[in-house]
Amino acid sequence: MAEILIRTMEEGDYEAVYELWLQIHGFGMRSIDDSKEGVLRFLKRNPNTSVVALDKERVVGSILCGHDGRRGCLYHVCVQEDYRKHGIGKRMVTECMRRLQEEQISKVNLVAFKDNALGNFFWNEEGWTLRDDLNTYDFVLNEENITRFNK
Repeated sequence: MAEILIRTMEEGDYEAVYELWLQIHGFGMRSIDDSKEGVLRFLKRNPNTSVVALDKERVVGSILCGHDGRRGCLYHVCVQEDYRKHGIGKRMVTECMRRLQEEQISKVNLVAFKDNALGNFFWNEEGWTLRDDLNTYDFVLNEENITRFNK
C-alpha cells in the first residue's frame, strides 16, 4: 500500500468525502447536516480539527472532528473498505485527538450505533470506554433533517 497522507479536511474535499460516505455499508447520513452546506458550516466552525486520508489525490478516509470549547466529538469516522486494517483509522483518530489537545480540549466522545460491530470493535480495541453510566437524549429541532442508512 502506498504512503497515506493525513491532512486537514478542506472545503474542496466535500464531494470526494461524500462519495466515500456513500460507499460505507450501514453509514447513516443526515439530509441537512451532511449536505455540502452543513459540512462546510461545520468546517468553518472547526477549521483545523477534521481530517482526510489520501492515497495520492484520492480520499480513502475521513473524520469530521470538532468541539464546543469544552469537549471534542468525532463524527463520521470512516475508511474505504479495501484500505482498512492498515492503521489509517487509528492514524486519523490520533491526529484529530492531537489537534483537539492543541486547542486545549481534554476529553473527546463519539457515538457508534449498537449494530455497528466493526466500529464498536475498533473503538474497544483502541482503548475507548463504553459508558453505561449515562443515557443519551436527542431533541429534534428540524424534522426535515432525516437520517438515511446506506445498504
